Amino acid sequence: MPSLSLLYIFARELAASRSFPREPEPDLVMDDPTQVAAYAEAGRIDGVMAAAYLFQSAHISQTIAGKLQVLDLGCGPATQLAQIAELNPTLQFTGVDLSPTMLADAKNHVGQLGLRNVGFLQADITRLDSIATASMDAVISTMALHHLPTQAHLQQCFEEIRRVLKPGGAVYLTDFCRLKSLKSVLFFAYMNARHQPHLFSLDYERSLRAAFLREDFEAAGASTLASGIKLLSTFKVPLLTVIKTPDLPLDTAVQRQVKAMRQGLRPRYRRDLNDMRIFFGLGGLRNDPF
Repeated sequence: MPSLSLLYIFARELAASRSFPREPEPDLVMDDPTQVAAYAEAGRIDGVMAAAYLFQSAHISQTIAGKLQVLDLGCGPATQLAQIAELNPTLQFTGVDLSPTMLADAKNHVGQLGLRNVGFLQADITRLDSIATASMDAVISTMALHHLPTQAHLQQCFEEIRRVLKPGGAVYLTDFCRLKSLKSVLFFAYMNARHQPHLFSLDYERSLRAAFLREDFEAAGASTLASGIKLLSTFKVPLLTVIKTPDLPLDTAVQRQVKAMRQGLRPRYRRDLNDMRIFFGLGGLRNDPF
């Protein structure tokens, strides 16, 4: 059964008539060393985001299975990217971020894990000038697109994805969708406040306020991304959305590993993961790897 917190959001959102206006984040780039360090430390793999990281890593692994060169847009401190790279050691990943301070933290994190299949590039995800056309087997992005200032920037980002992707390449993009009720935003942003630094909760609130509508993703993707790419959201209330190509056969060893990782989660994080599985499954995301 879904947690009471998700049922609370579900009921409030269904009762709301329309979304509040989007509030783009004031700073496009998080570059203050103290802020970056606090953000990265609070969001590491064993924290409150553990369930979300594992959910995305497992589904991304299904989407990019068998590919070679994978581009991660807006990789931040590389917490998510590193987990995906560990699960897929034969693939080569390139993380892109605009913040040099964030990339320095990402390189340090990947180095501490001893990963040799991850490189980094400082770039604007709406202008990937240093990446050749049709050079990437897959493009992924997790919880980064809401940082884009406008709908036009989202459109430009999708156009760049289409340009750098090889024909038949894989895509997995996921981000928040804007909620209708500001009370829902505040509830969601601060419900784990006692378990994380205030900066992390504040960033979460700003991210939810800056999220695009599902319709914004549909509009940007319809004119830029190839046919066969699906846009899926959590059931009834699009808190999260996923834009992806069809799944590919997942290596048996990887599937065993993600199942073991699920069992290794703390009980409350395992409940969070189960909530995501339920609401995305009802929303049409199939082939549950767990």
